[in-house]
Amino acid sequence: MADIRRSRRIPDENRGFFKEPVGEPITAEDLKVLARDGKLITVGDMVSLTANKIGVRPDIAIYDGMTERREMTEFASFADDRGWKAETAANPAGMITADLVKAIANALSGQEKKMIRVVGEEDLAVIPCILLSPIGTNIVYGWPGKGMMLISNDETIKQRTEELLERTEEFQ
Repeated sequence: MADIRRSRRIPDENRGFFKEPVGEPITAEDLKVLARDGKLITVGDMVSLTANKIGVRPDIAIYDGMTERREMTEFASFADDRGWKAETAANPAGMITADLVKAIANALSGQEKKMIRVVGEEDLAVIPCILLSPIGTNIVYGWPGKGMMLISNDETIKQRTEELLERTEEFQ
């Protein structure tokens, strides 16, 4: 089994496996309901901004200051205006770094709400979120051009994600 604690990258020949959406589409109204049902993680600037604008503060918000490869500072400004501190994690495109995994693990281990600012790209952060979070955690991420997607973490999703992780390779 691939070790999520070690930095991983997606080989070019396996990129297609990571392009299919996981989960189901949801609306902002659905997000309000989810917030009452246990742990909530948002991945992406627009999803995190949408959640906070409707009064939902996720347990963990992961963002990179970009939306569809364009700078998007609105969520970062929103968080800064409220004095929310973010842990920073380096994570280049097409990779899952040990730095990002450690930041997610640290955020999951605490009781307070956390923010993780990714220097690079947060798109693959969904993978360690699934593998490290408890069963029943709701993970909402942005699907460019489509909206928000919900993953309700369970054993089946964890197993499918482990299979995806097997398609990555370790790097230093």
